[in-house]
Amino acid sequence: MEMPRKPARHHRLLPVRPLTFSPFARSVARVATAYLVKHHMHDAMQQSAGDEFKEKLKNIDRQSESSEDEEFDGVVQADFAFFDPKPDDFHGVKTLLQSYLNNKQWDLSGFVDLILGQTTVGTVVKLEDDEDNGVFSIITALNLGRYKDHKCITELKEFLLNLCHEKDKIGNLRSLLGDEAQKVGLLVSQCVVNLPPELLPPLYDALFDEISWATEDEPTEELRNSFRFKFYVVVSKFYKHKNANQKRSSSTDKDEAFVYIKPEDEILHKLSMWSFLFPLQTQQVATHELKNYQLTGIVMAVKAEDISSFRQQLHALINES
Repeated sequence: MEMPRKPARHHRLLPVRPLTFSPFARSVARVATAYLVKHHMHDAMQQSAGDEFKEKLKNIDRQSESSEDEEFDGVVQADFAFFDPKPDDFHGVKTLLQSYLNNKQWDLSGFVDLILGQTTVGTVVKLEDDEDNGVFSIITALNLGRYKDHKCITELKEFLLNLCHEKDKIGNLRSLLGDEAQKVGLLVSQCVVNLPPELLPPLYDALFDEISWATEDEPTEELRNSFRFKFYVVVSKFYKHKNANQKRSSSTDKDEAFVYIKPEDEILHKLSMWSFLFPLQTQQVATHELKNYQLTGIVMAVKAEDISSFRQQLHALINES
């Protein structure tokens, strides 16, 4: 019996409560979320067509702002649904990925085309029955070997190699981007910062289920093999304390060494074979809570065999919060 690829899922937008593992990190993330929501939504409004969609973004923006001292308790009523990527999603996905490689000028349009062209693996999150087609999240995995001749992938590889200055990591990175690229999936996940965290487990479950199905259902052996990943590479960002190295060995300081913007990144970071950090030129959130933090880029390499543990930990994290 053939399994349905994407069963319909509907999720009610819940109060915005950033997920982290400590009261301090929650406080910092809450302030950062309010700031980033405002500026991200402003950018999306400038680039997305449709007056009704712009009004929806304004409403979410207004409801998502909170003071530094009290938690936001507003509720925005919205039904989200998962869809296969399609060409109409181009502008929405491009907006989400605008700062994916920091402020680098690169073939982002070509990158978005690759994502939207891979319809059997990947999901976009949109509002149910929304005529304006606004995209609130994109998740996918691209085989770095399969797409190695595309300009955007060539530029992405050069970007990552130029960023890595750790001698014990550069060889591993070069290997994953070169000789072993056919076994490597670039795990891409971007969303508006106030997307309900309850969506994360089913989003990642859908992605990794689709990857598994693709190894059996794709029409050619070459395509089926292209989804038999051994490793995943993740490019993301978080807040790093200026004294993060010292804090790793100390449990007495109330400040966290890292504050993760995306809750799943903390799990991926812990599971990663190796990772390295790189500086960002993007705008820093100016708040009292983040005065000792710097927005920092991170590249992580994760074994595919650890994805089962990642999925379990992500479910547990969301269920406990």
